[in-house]
Amino acid sequence: MPQTAILIPAAGTSSRMGGQDKLMKDAQGGPLLARVIHRARATGLPVFVTLPDLSHPRARLVRDGGATPVPVPDRASGMAASIRRGVAALPKGTPAVMILPGDMPDLQTDDLMALVQAAQNAPDAIIRATTSDGTPGHPVIFPADLFAQLQSVSGDQGGRLVVRAHKHRVQTHALPDTRALCDLDTPADWAAWQAVQDTAK
Repeated sequence: MPQTAILIPAAGTSSRMGGQDKLMKDAQGGPLLARVIHRARATGLPVFVTLPDLSHPRARLVRDGGATPVPVPDRASGMAASIRRGVAALPKGTPAVMILPGDMPDLQTDDLMALVQAAQNAPDAIIRATTSDGTPGHPVIFPADLFAQLQSVSGDQGGRLVVRAHKHRVQTHALPDTRALCDLDTPADWAAWQAVQDTAK
């Protein structure tokens, strides 16, 4: 039986990291992207990861992690290119796709499974993760009837426009603390996150 797929967009240029590749930076024991792939793969669901190309250094992490790489030759057109290419690569009959940003270090496998369960309980809904106080974040799960719209998004909006167009179908699911919002997009984000990890040791 086809399963919900997890799509990790990882074809970006880390433009806000001052020349560093944020997805290759060490995140408490290994590259950030490897951390996210490992937790996604631990769900037992198929995982697809978009990449600038198949020779990019990130591709090794994808292969080693047991995920499926998806090249995005038109990545310069914005985040939406990863969504379009990633959704197009999903197996026929895939019932839903979870879009999981590759720069979110605090999401746990149990969080992902909780969202999948919510989607199974409400197969026509868009399932959106929130923080514990209800602030919308990521991941987001889209049912298959919205795949065509995801394949027509453009620019850097990603799936946001699809969520807005179908806001009446959105069901939120709260995750612990700020896991649904914590992303490591800038050097300041990394420094703040590392400080928290060091304090927790």
